[in-house]
Amino acid sequence: MSQQILILDFGSQYTQLIARRVRELNVYCEIHPFNKIPPLTADIKGVILSGSPCSVRDAGAPAVDIKALESVPVLGVCYGAQLIAHLSGGNVLPSQMREYGRAHLTMVNHHDELLKEISLDTQVWMSHADTIATVPSDFEVIASTPSVAVAAYKVKGKAIYGIQFHPEVTHTTEGKNLLRNFVVHICGCDQGWTPDQFVETTISNLKERLGNDQVVMALSGGVDSTVAATLIHKAIGKNLHCIFVDNGLLRKNEFGQVLDSYQHMGLNVTGVDTKEKFYTALVGLTEPEEKRKAIGKTFIEVFDEEAHRIRDVKWLGQGTIYPDVIESVSVNGPSQTIKSHHNVGGLPAMMKLKVVEPLNTLFKDEVRIVGKTLGIDPNILGRHPFPGPGLGIRILGDITADKVQILQEVDSIFISGLKEYGLYDAVWQAGAMLLPIQSVGVMGDERTYERVVSLRAVTSTDGMTADWAHLPYEFLANVSSDIINKVKGVNRVVYDISSKPPATIEWE
Repeated sequence: MSQQILILDFGSQYTQLIARRVRELNVYCEIHPFNKIPPLTADIKGVILSGSPCSVRDAGAPAVDIKALESVPVLGVCYGAQLIAHLSGGNVLPSQMREYGRAHLTMVNHHDELLKEISLDTQVWMSHADTIATVPSDFEVIASTPSVAVAAYKVKGKAIYGIQFHPEVTHTTEGKNLLRNFVVHICGCDQGWTPDQFVETTISNLKERLGNDQVVMALSGGVDSTVAATLIHKAIGKNLHCIFVDNGLLRKNEFGQVLDSYQHMGLNVTGVDTKEKFYTALVGLTEPEEKRKAIGKTFIEVFDEEAHRIRDVKWLGQGTIYPDVIESVSVNGPSQTIKSHHNVGGLPAMMKLKVVEPLNTLFKDEVRIVGKTLGIDPNILGRHPFPGPGLGIRILGDITADKVQILQEVDSIFISGLKEYGLYDAVWQAGAMLLPIQSVGVMGDERTYERVVSLRAVTSTDGMTADWAHLPYEFLANVSSDIINKVKGVNRVVYDISSKPPATIEWE
């Protein structure tokens, strides 16, 4: 990458959001832990210090050597601003009241480059328990709110800034303008990082890196693996060998449909039907983690067996995206495991392959934009996320082929209905759960005792948090009626109205 902004992470929940806002300005940026700062090479044009759940007054609070960063412009956000002030001799104290939520700038120095075209009384978003009470004599206060005297400052004679609010959240209405002032006008970045440029550079680098080597890659039918495979294919053509596994836990007709779409894209794909092997591995398992591990283990066995049919393979292609990379080197190490995920982790060591991950600098929304640039079918790019273990974690309790068939039919009616009503694109993720209970019903003149399914649809931006989708009652009524009338063995449909947190998107 030619020019970039370096973001130092002190553990804030908003750090990835800062990076996404910078990327939206067509400027490349990378997130690194505060304690693993890379060398400030000529391509690094500026540094942003993130917020943090910590207090600069805590013993052992995360810190950096600000003087070591002064060769480029620096912007401290919230904790980052407090840290710069604290290390420079300012006074950071507990706020008289915890300052969370909307505030308005009642003093703005429009002569300062950072605040040019930022409106007086503009709304900003505060989220801090400490406040900067006093600043050193060589600091100039450039913005205030009624309750926060030092809402923003600049170090005189240096391109070092601090802001007490969060410009990266949408509640700060002119936050993107402020970031543009810093990244473009103060740091001098040229806004040349575009999807077209990424595609061109990535394909060129892949050609050079992979040469005439053979690459094997597992495809899932999802966005990430499809876009990654397309980039590698454009670089090395038929030397990329893709494997698409039918684990018997896919959506209705998905194996044939996805395989057909891949072959129309010109990808060299082998479809492997191994349903029975997965069903056998799952016999008698009811605990979610045991099911996930059994599915993952079986997938690795199948993929390894198929990969060994290809001669002289040296590389394993993966659809790893940037959030995966960030979380693996986070400030406090990998985040706590809520549930294990089905991927090909562990394969490279077992198969003695080198790994190639062409998307490991991109966020999910950027992957979709790159996919559009590559001309990938919008139906693939717009697909909802689908869990690696598939319907295996949407069937609560043990898994049988009969249960899979019931859930496939229910899921098909639900997803088709969302598309028919024009609701699919407004939902982040949707699916149906087969519950391990039965309920009494009446069909005709007969009493029934059959299965219950729960429909789940959520809205979200990144899947980290989610709200239940407020689908129209008419739609839910029609879908429920279709399911009960068309899917033998189901006599009750419920709708999940839980948010994440406290619930997860999936039930297992």
